[in-house]
Amino acid sequence: MGCYLSTNSKKVRKTQGYEEPTVLASETPFTVSEVEALYELYMKLSNSIIEDGLIHKEEFQLALFRNENEKNLFADRIFDLFDVKRNGVIEFGEFVRSLGVFHPNAPLEDKIAFAFRLYDLRQTGYIEREELKEMVLALLHESDLVLSDDMIESIVDKTFKDADTKDDGRIDQDEWKAFVSQHPSLIKNMTLPYLKDITLVFPSFIARTEVEDSEV
Repeated sequence: MGCYLSTNSKKVRKTQGYEEPTVLASETPFTVSEVEALYELYMKLSNSIIEDGLIHKEEFQLALFRNENEKNLFADRIFDLFDVKRNGVIEFGEFVRSLGVFHPNAPLEDKIAFAFRLYDLRQTGYIEREELKEMVLALLHESDLVLSDDMIESIVDKTFKDADTKDDGRIDQDEWKAFVSQHPSLIKNMTLPYLKDITLVFPSFIARTEVEDSEV
């Protein structure tokens, strides 16, 4: 199955898709020790439902939203972007590199590009009005904020009109970058301050699973 290596005098199990912390640290804003801490988190998440050392969509959604079954467009899109190999699971290297985009020290350009891909639901290289509306609805659902259909349409229309400066019915990457520069709050959620202290990532999930483990 897996093999073991010695890291700081501790035995660490190497799972499928494992990459050395030194390599991942050189390619992300994380330090080697932070990557090692992320591996402990990864192992907790990847064995929460299916004990195979890989993060499945149900496990990812459970960690983010405490619900493994409810259909969630936002969770699906985040998972799809983390799953770089498109093999239906998130491996450790994908996990660290993708989380790196959310690090406070990650380049702004990386955050803008990731957010663009998040909204580009059909992966056409453009954000269309219907895609924008779908994401707005998904985000409203997560925030439990209830708005009338007319209000939602008004928000979508104004946002799209302001962003689509070429007036061609779609938002390209340059238009998106310019729009975000004028409205930086759009990517506020692309920075997770607690990634500077990896032990606090998904704190509710960690606390809950540790309680469950102690009860077994």
